Amino acid sequence: MTAAFVALRTEPLSVDEAIARVGHAGAGAVSVFVGMVRDHRREPDGSLQPVVGLEYEAYTTMAEAEMRRIAEDIVREIPGVRLAAIHRTGWLSVGGVAVVCAASAPHRAEAFGACRELIDRIKARVPIWKREHGPGGAFWVGWEDARCAAYPDHDHTGGS
Repeated sequence: MTAAFVALRTEPLSVDEAIARVGHAGAGAVSVFVGMVRDHRREPDGSLQPVVGLEYEAYTTMAEAEMRRIAEDIVREIPGVRLAAIHRTGWLSVGGVAVVCAASAPHRAEAFGACRELIDRIKARVPIWKREHGPGGAFWVGWEDARCAAYPDHDHTGGS
């Protein structure tokens, strides 16, 4: 068994699989993070906007390679840790499981810490893109058209 397992999947994710991937006789603790699609998003002004589903897209080869680098770095940083990270791509409805991260370690502090580091680094570095769908339409989360940012005083609606 390897100390770090990562995968992108188009089918529903299994928390049991992630736990099985990290379990071993020397593990006194297993910590699991399950990221799910919620029914809203918070706007910068604090208001809540409805969400009916998400689409995830990824550059699979690059995403899995970066997930593997992240997991292997954490395994080197925290002795005795085993990690699993499985992320969905494709359409997910509200309540759908988007990502499962599991970490085992001899003690709970290391398992908790490794699991948190794993999801935080995945969210920060892995090329997986999220498109949110709501009553007002769909948009890519965290993406700004570079052409618009380069010309802040220009009318981007097609008018002059």
